[in-house]
Amino acid sequence: MTQLTDPIAVFDSGMGGISVLKEMVRLMPKEDFIYYGDSKHAPYGTKTLQEVRELTIEHISDLIKHKHAKAIAVACNTATSAAVRILREMYPDVPLVGVEPAIKPAVMACEDPKVLVMATPMTLHEDKFHHLEELYINQADIYPVPCPGLMEFVEQGILDGEELDSFLKEKIDPYMDKGITGIVLGCTHYPFVRKRIRAIAGPSIEIFDGSLGTARELLRRLTVAGLNREDDHVGQVTFLNSSDDPDKLKLSRYLFSREI
Repeated sequence: MTQLTDPIAVFDSGMGGISVLKEMVRLMPKEDFIYYGDSKHAPYGTKTLQEVRELTIEHISDLIKHKHAKAIAVACNTATSAAVRILREMYPDVPLVGVEPAIKPAVMACEDPKVLVMATPMTLHEDKFHHLEELYINQADIYPVPCPGLMEFVEQGILDGEELDSFLKEKIDPYMDKGITGIVLGCTHYPFVRKRIRAIAGPSIEIFDGSLGTARELLRRLTVAGLNREDDHVGQVTFLNSSDDPDKLKLSRYLFSREI
């Protein structure tokens, strides 16, 4: 039986979901969290849909059954597209949220929006993204920018430097003559390199990600289910990773402590 004191689980293919975890901890400081990164199988964004679906369902099921998670955040755009609908059918009583590119706030931020959406190839290929794109296609110019390899910089703890800047310039510079008004970070890894994206794109272009919106939605679902803690408990975060490399846990804690 689910207890109020059970933890919330945040799942990602690696380190990226820590950007979402940080917002959830700020919003729900009394809750305990388990962060599970599947770095052993990262990146998800270049795998097949079936591979991503099977991995996501396997890990989420384990977090619910064996870690007694009372709620789940799938903090990976690729895993969200592949598996969240199925997981909600499998676990209808578990508050469960996914993430999606923050296209709506980027479109609504100005009168003539021209928006870059930086994401993994899988995220941009999935129906979930195309549905979002279609919703706003008549209100904005939307430019999908596949970024295979960008999440790997974060997975290796490379958050600045010439190699990263060169990669980002290659992705962003071709669009700078189009009057871009906003950049959507469509992968939860990307907020960790926000400062370098800002340096390349310039100060006039607003940068959006969906972390806070995801945290708010999880809190809403917890409240509806009557599962949010209201005692004086000070929440704790436990980091787990599928990789045998102990440096992955060290990097997890470092990213969690870092301002983004």
